[in-house]
Amino acid sequence: MAAELHVELVAADRQVWSGEANLVVARTTSGDIGVMPGHQPLLGVLESGPVTIRTNEGTVVAAVHGGFMSFADNKLSLLAEIAELADEIDAQRAERALERAKADDDAAAERRAEVRLRAVAVR
Repeated sequence: MAAELHVELVAADRQVWSGEANLVVARTTSGDIGVMPGHQPLLGVLESGPVTIRTNEGTVVAAVHGGFMSFADNKLSLLAEIAELADEIDAQRAERALERAKADDDAAAERRAEVRLRAVAVR
């Protein structure tokens, strides 16, 4: 079994993260899934949620909002509608967005803000 897998996290507008990892955890429509080197090939639909990428150097966390994931030949592709690294998220701005979404009764915006805040909390 290979020691690492190659990961590409891509949003509609940019490449968010690329590198080698030994574990990736993401939320799919079937539930949370962990992918390690040598995992069986898979194709899944991503739900909004944090994606955790564990590397030899540490952990990378991203807030992902929808998309797809595929794994084959020790290569994991996460193709997200929207994705941002936890380090790029302004927690105060996300909290304000959450309050606005609640006040406006906007469930989709509320979910996006909650995912962003969870990604910040995990990092």
